[in-house]
Amino acid sequence: MTYLLDANVFIQAKNLHYGLDFCPAFWDWLIDNGAGGRVLSIDKVADEIAAGADELNDWMRERGHALFLRTGVSVAAQFGAVSTWVTQQQYEPAAISTFMQVADFYLIAHALADGHVVVTHEVPANSVKRIKIPNVCIGLGIRFMTPYEMLRRERARFVLGR
Repeated sequence: MTYLLDANVFIQAKNLHYGLDFCPAFWDWLIDNGAGGRVLSIDKVADEIAAGADELNDWMRERGHALFLRTGVSVAAQFGAVSTWVTQQQYEPAAISTFMQVADFYLIAHALADGHVVVTHEVPANSVKRIKIPNVCIGLGIRFMTPYEMLRRERARFVLGR
């Protein structure tokens, strides 16, 4: 199983539970599992992280750059399926336009193209004003889970000392 991480996984980890300054084991776990091809993200998520111009961006540039897949031909071939599903729902035009321009659209296309499990903090919502990743995953038959589910499933352990 390969996990594909949403930007909010990185951002909330940095801001809340796994700060780069006090929980380096989480970030090392990402690097180790990224090297093994089990935990990845995408170039558009990297762009969102880079916009922050903070210590997370520094970490990504220095150590995490290999985690971020490029959007290739096989992914682009899924753009139509994602956009067709989204436009056939009851979302407001502004919500559709926004979704098609952000990393979420590309994240879903990557997952669809390669059978990845999407990892996000988002939860399904019945809003017509904002398109949530889990709603699209459900609609397109893509597995998704929270970062905590991924960490438990992978039996990640961040233990102090030996």
